[in-house]
Amino acid sequence: MTDADELRRRTRELLAAHPPAETGRLDFLRARFDAGLAWVHFPEGLGGLGLPRSLQAVVDAELEAAGAPDNDPRRIGIGLGMAAPTILQYGTDEQKARFLRPLWTGEEVWCQLFSEPGAGSDLAALGTRAVREGDTWVVDGQKVWTSSAHLARWAILIARTDPGLPKHRGITYFVCDMTDPGVEVRPLRQITGEAEFNEVFLTDVRIPDAHRLGEAGDGWRVAQTTLNNERVAIGGMRLPREGGMIGPVAKTWRERLELRTHDLHQRLLKLWVEAEVARLTGERLRQQLVAGQPGPEGAGMKLAFARLNQEISGLEVELRAEEGLLYDDWSMRRPELVDFTGRDAGYRYLRSKGNSIEGGTSEVLLNIVAERVLGLPAEPRTDKDVAWKDLAR
Repeated sequence: MTDADELRRRTRELLAAHPPAETGRLDFLRARFDAGLAWVHFPEGLGGLGLPRSLQAVVDAELEAAGAPDNDPRRIGIGLGMAAPTILQYGTDEQKARFLRPLWTGEEVWCQLFSEPGAGSDLAALGTRAVREGDTWVVDGQKVWTSSAHLARWAILIARTDPGLPKHRGITYFVCDMTDPGVEVRPLRQITGEAEFNEVFLTDVRIPDAHRLGEAGDGWRVAQTTLNNERVAIGGMRLPREGGMIGPVAKTWRERLELRTHDLHQRLLKLWVEAEVARLTGERLRQQLVAGQPGPEGAGMKLAFARLNQEISGLEVELRAEEGLLYDDWSMRRPELVDFTGRDAGYRYLRSKGNSIEGGTSEVLLNIVAERVLGLPAEPRTDKDVAWKDLAR
């Protein structure tokens, strides 16, 4: 029996023991995790079976055909795409056992406390401080542009633990309890009218040393695992043909003949081809992930994602002419997820402006591609070996 046959057998056993029509959604998801069918490439006992990542499609197809519930991956994307692989690689056995199951089932939402008002593009310049007191770290500082902080139970956090070292050293990676009384979450209203992002103030937040990921002072290396996975999650998501931003534009083009012009046609054809190339490149990147952890190639995918979204949404506004200037709803809301295709052209146009900032600015990602993918000389960095406390701020 092949691994695929064995997975089909296990999946059918799960469905027989927990019929989706008769089993509560959360109970089914927990049973799926315990059966090792959550993410089959994870180790046994942690939602997986230690099998190749590519075989996940076998499980997903069986469950979809049976009408089984999923774990709403868009709502818990930070946990699935960023926290989980980092915990798997650097977490202790106790941390893996505690966090991975409720993370995957969606019982506990995660957010990311990385960026700061003075450390966005230059993340390594962060100033949030963590001072050790016995078996506890006391954290003070401010984080910004934090998706899902208003929903999150846990956060992945990096903080400076030794200001006497250069900025890329002396950083430590933690799991932060968002219910700590020292955590204050404030909404950040965006150009779209929504406040999907937040700023987070940390005042005497106490984190047990048992919630540290990796060694003290090694947080920058741990954070690279998170960031590499983040870029793949943003830029390499699985889409069908005409999925994502190109879909609504193509639909409008087909249905609204009176809006067509030769110039718009040429631009649409060019962007359609580029979107399809990006989609297929993302598929190739996901296949490469089967062999190991994501590398700097994800930066290229995220770059393409941001540029395409902004160009496609701009074309859509022009295509719709006067209609493109309308905006459906600018009321203040705090959504659970970003819905690019469920809103109108104006929303897509405004929201896509953030794509070249979030998940690593396009300028930083260009440097990553140049240096780590193409092997070009690194830009001069005069602050690389200077203690963080001596840097001008």
